Amino acid sequence: MSILSKFKLENKTAIVTGAARGLGMAMAIGLAEAGANIVIPDIDYEEARKTASEIAELGVETLALKTDVTDEEDVSRMVAETLERFGQIDILINNAGICKHIPAEEMSKKDWEEVINVNLTGVFLCAREVAKPMIKAKKGSIINIASMSGYIINYPQPQVSYNASKAGVIHLTKSLAAEWAKYNIRVNAIAPGYMKTKMTAQFLEKKPEMKEFWVAPTPMKRMGKPEELQGAAVYLASDASSFMTGNVLIIDGGYTVY
Repeated sequence: MSILSKFKLENKTAIVTGAARGLGMAMAIGLAEAGANIVIPDIDYEEARKTASEIAELGVETLALKTDVTDEEDVSRMVAETLERFGQIDILINNAGICKHIPAEEMSKKDWEEVINVNLTGVFLCAREVAKPMIKAKKGSIINIASMSGYIINYPQPQVSYNASKAGVIHLTKSLAAEWAKYNIRVNAIAPGYMKTKMTAQFLEKKPEMKEFWVAPTPMKRMGKPEELQGAAVYLASDASSFMTGNVLIIDGGYTVY
């Protein structure tokens, strides 16, 4: 098998949670360009349908689902509907996530739990349910979207719950990789740095002073583009990374080197 053929994903089915927009959408497009059929579970169903329609123009099959990753019934339904449509699940990218900038001493239990439930519990629930058909098939690749925030503390914004959740995702990734390697299921993670999405652009419009804190400490002196995660996503999803599990790819322009 040639090296380039190892990156191909034809006849594969990939679920990318929270892919209606932003980083998830970019990674879903990357997988589709490599040949994978794409399932987009998102709490914003209308936007998911729009994105699925756009991705279908690449010549792959797509499916949009209204899904709350913190709801066990929704996650089970996501898996069932994917299997009904495609008959298999080869790839899962756990991308759905939220962040709240609230000082720790002011953060309510409700706000804390909301972030942990989406960013950590949601990742576990999706991985657990998708692993069941993967275990039967004795193959699969699960990619969790962590963050450089799982390694460092972002400054100056207070985001204790986000940082804790992403650190949890990193260790969850390693734990699941250890448990499921015997089933030929690989579990890895991508940890992005500051990425220029529509959401971050809107945030910086309100607080332009934050860009200096985010960009100046980054050796590459810029924010990342969503499409710059596509290569990592395709690599981890494909046979090109067949001997890689329990690892995290930090893609942050060098922010964490200091």
